[in-house]
Amino acid sequence: MSQSLRSIRLFVAAFEELSFTEAARRENATQSGVSQHVSDLEESLGVRLFLRSVGAVRPTPAGTAYYSACIELLNAHERTLRAVKPYQGSRVGEITVGMTPVMSRAVLAPAYARFARENPNVGVRVIDSYFGDLTDRVRQGEMNFAIVPSAVGSKGVRTSLFARVPELLVSGKAAPTTHGQPVRLRDLAPLALALPGANNARRRMIDAYLAANGVAVKRLLEFDTMLGTLDLVARGDWSVILPLMMMAPDLDSGRYTINPIVDPPLWLDLFLLEPARRMSDESALAFLDCLREELEGIVAAGQRLTAPGRRRAGRANISKPDRKDQIK
Repeated sequence: MSQSLRSIRLFVAAFEELSFTEAARRENATQSGVSQHVSDLEESLGVRLFLRSVGAVRPTPAGTAYYSACIELLNAHERTLRAVKPYQGSRVGEITVGMTPVMSRAVLAPAYARFARENPNVGVRVIDSYFGDLTDRVRQGEMNFAIVPSAVGSKGVRTSLFARVPELLVSGKAAPTTHGQPVRLRDLAPLALALPGANNARRRMIDAYLAANGVAVKRLLEFDTMLGTLDLVARGDWSVILPLMMMAPDLDSGRYTINPIVDPPLWLDLFLLEPARRMSDESALAFLDCLREELEGIVAAGQRLTAPGRRRAGRANISKPDRKDQIK
């Protein structure tokens, strides 16, 4: 007969209580049941584990050795149960999502950390790329969703507004503007601007804004590396236009002079791309909620950039569509 965990627990109880009756009471069993389990163990092992007398039992040397091994086994079994406990009740699966750099700098990490705590049994793959590549991957079904700064239509892709956030003017510490003070770009001295490359979706938006509002630019530099751009700005007289969430870690760092843009404000619209031929599953929707709530928190914290009584750049909008019908 196999040595089941139930038999082993009953043996351990009998060993520790030195009584089949007390072992039965402790393990919610019958005295005859404990006796039978122990007898079956002895037959299976081919050795006597107890010396029996009226109303009491005494372990043999073999019983003592077996008890020590049983304790190790039960402890090991308990560890196996504890190992999977954090995953119990969690969703199960894998999701692949795409982000452009404007989302991945400050929003992604805390959103993922929260999602992983709440869904430890879901694997997440994040691809940091640009609009065209992410759109193609979503259309081909390689991603559950992507968040991009453009709404250019594409067959096979379902598009919806995810968020609208303000763009900021970011300059070095020696900038002539006051940190946190809203500015009209056309009123400033000609700017030395570092901008993303011509193929970047945000670049087209920024170029259109500069031209429509008569903003003077004395020097223009194309930098398609975000960390390199921020380092350039921190070290000299260059400025850059970046969305609020990208600068969240630096609002109070003292490394930059950050100014909301007004009259008119410059907004970044972020769009959610999903495959048109399938609906998002529960795990993808849960991760979207984490991203949305993290972005909301960043935008709310960024409102302190504009001090009370100063002119505000406007209120950001975080889209919250009802997506219950998209759960499989």
